[in-house]
Formats: sequence, C-alpha cells, structure tokens
Amino acid sequence: MTLQRIAAAALLVSSLFAEAPGRKKRTVTDEEVRQVHESAILIDTHNDITSATVDGFDIGKPSKDHHTDLPRLKKGRVTGQFFAVYVAASYVEGNRSAHRTLAMIDTVRHDIIERYPNEFLFAVTADDILRAKEQGKIAALMGIEGGHAIEDDIRLLRRYYDLGVRYMTLTHSNDNTWAGSSGSKLNKGLTQLGREIIAEMNRLGMMIDISHVSDQTFWDALNASRAPVFASHSSCRAISPVPRNMTDEMIVAMAKRGGVIQINFDCGYLNPDVARAQEERAKKLRPKLEALRKKYAKDLERLREATRALRLETPLGVRATLADVVKHINHVVEIAGIEAVGLGSDFDGVECLPEGLDSVDLWPNLTRALLEEGYTAADIRKIYGENILRVMRAVERTAREMQASAR
Repeated sequence: MTLQRIAAAALLVSSLFAEAPGRKKRTVTDEEVRQVHESAILIDTHNDITSATVDGFDIGKPSKDHHTDLPRLKKGRVTGQFFAVYVAASYVEGNRSAHRTLAMIDTVRHDIIERYPNEFLFAVTADDILRAKEQGKIAALMGIEGGHAIEDDIRLLRRYYDLGVRYMTLTHSNDNTWAGSSGSKLNKGLTQLGREIIAEMNRLGMMIDISHVSDQTFWDALNASRAPVFASHSSCRAISPVPRNMTDEMIVAMAKRGGVIQINFDCGYLNPDVARAQEERAKKLRPKLEALRKKYAKDLERLREATRALRLETPLGVRATLADVVKHINHVVEIAGIEAVGLGSDFDGVECLPEGLDSVDLWPNLTRALLEEGYTAADIRKIYGENILRVMRAVERTAREMQASAR
C-alpha cells in the first residue's frame, strides 16, 4: 500500500468515526476497532525484550514467558518498535557500560533485524517508520536506557548514533556523573558536561529522553535543549505519585516546547493502590533477593531462575486495568492537549501489566477502550504515532540546522 493510499484510508476512517467536540462515551463494533487500529501508525517507544534476546531468546518464536514475540507484534499491528538498549547500573563498576551497550545494540541489529529481515526494517528516521508501514513491516529502532552507557565520553555518544541509536534516557535508576536520577533522593541536575551532552544530542539528531531523571535534571534538560524533549516511558504523578512519573507542571512545560509523554504500562505507575502494594512487596523481597545474589554470584543463569521463582511465589495480589491507562491519557489530554501524549509500554521491562494489555498482541484492546471513551480515529492516530513522529521530525530538523550553521 502506498503512503498516499494509507493517508486516504486514514482520512476515510476519520470521517466515519469522527465525533463532535467533547468526548462522549459510546459502544463500538469490532469492525470499527479493526479499521481504526489498522489505520494508525502504532509506535511504542520502549520495549525491553532485548534483555532476553541478548541471552539467546528467539523473538521469532511464540513465547509464554515474555510479553513480546514476533507473531504477537504482528497480531498487535505494531508499526514502529523502539527496542531498549538497557544498560543496568551494575555495569558502571569496572567500566563495563560501553561493552554492554554494544552487546545490546548488536542484539537488536543481529538477533532481531538481521535474523528476521522480512518482518523487521532497520529504522533511524521518521520517514523510515512510514516506509515500514508502506511495506507491511515493523520498524525496529533503538533507544539507550541509562546515560552511563557513554562512560562520560561524547565520542561514544557519536559512535552509538552511528550504529543507529536515536534516543538516550539521560539516567536510569542511578545518578551518573553528569545528570540526576529519579531513583536518587539527591535531586541532582545537569553538570556542564551534561549540558554539552545535550548540545551534542541536538547536533546529532538524537532524542533526549527524560524518563528516569530527577526533577531538577528534567528542568535543566528542557531549558538546555534546542529540540523538543520527550519521556519514552513515564506516566502521570498526579494520578500515581511515584517519582518515575511526571508532574502536571512538567508535562505542560514539555508539551509547550513540542514534547510528548509516552504512557508507561507498569501497574504501579498507573495505579496508586498497586504502587503501595509494590512497595510493600519490595520490602519483603529485598533481603531474600540479596541472599540469592550472594548465593549465585558466579552463576547468572541460576540467579535469574531463582529470582523469577521467588517473585512468582510472592504475587502482588492486585493489578492495574485498561481503564487506568485511559485515565492517564485523559489526564494528559486535559492538561496539555491531544498532541502531548503517546505510548511507551515498557513491555518485558516490568512485572505487572494492566488487565487487557498483558502482551504486545493486545494493543487493539486499547483502541477499543479509547473509542469507547469517545476519542476519534484522528485522536487515536495522534496518540499512537503522529505525536512522536512530530517530535522525531523536530529533532531531525534541529540537527540539520545546527550542522548547516557550523559549516
């Protein structure tokens, strides 16, 4: 299908299901859901299945142990998937972060894209995602999770860009030497090196991801960047008051500069009751997990198996729902507008997902819920992909302008 036909089909769907200003809840048919869902360019900006593929998991085969596999990505009609180049804080010790980063990039390039070239298209631009839609493929993109991946070296940042990385989360759960994390109580901001890194990301055309950062680092990054910043996988602190979520003031300020918050599906980020239950469970598990780390310090595979068994033996007992996801989307729309919200699931990076969104094949359930909530097909297309495509294009444009002015 050509891009022109995709646009024409989208316009037709919009005219069929457009509603008067002001959402009104309604019932929808399976055919409405199908047509609206297929008309959208669905881009998920954060998926952690790479932590499994790097250890040998075959994404092409159906799996009961993960949220993500190729058959279900296709069933869910995902157009663009940002795969996380996740570098745990533990790799900082011994300066192993760059090695791990390269391994994670390789698992996307080799174990996913090269292994299944008929299904995945290696993508680095907004136009590449549209090309994937036209060809009926899944655009595979990469985002680094954890700024310690560059080991304080802008040359490494440039190398990762050359390898295809198109966003970097400035921190993970740990402060690094140039930016503060939401996982720390220190609320550190950007250092001078941090500002230089932001400037180089702008020049390269790499999106600045403020998920996981401290509040001060968020404001510093927003003010330092010449291009819009975005949150690849965060939700609303006004609804679930966890540090990883964004305040209303942050969401509005980011939106005013063209940025987007991509809603995270972690149950605790969505629902405050679940967040409290997660915190209590974490307290109970902490000493047991530490004992397992000591016991299997030299056997990573046994440690993973034992950790998983322990977590299964200690169920959370409560979950978020699809309605919670819609509630966060509604909240962003109400305070910042329909152009300010997107989707960053965190599939395979979290233990608990909302009922009805347990895996990547169930995206149509969210389409149904949004239609029932009164969102139009045009609204859903913005949420699903058009908003983040706009951010990508703005970042690409800023890079071209900065590179041209430097000549």
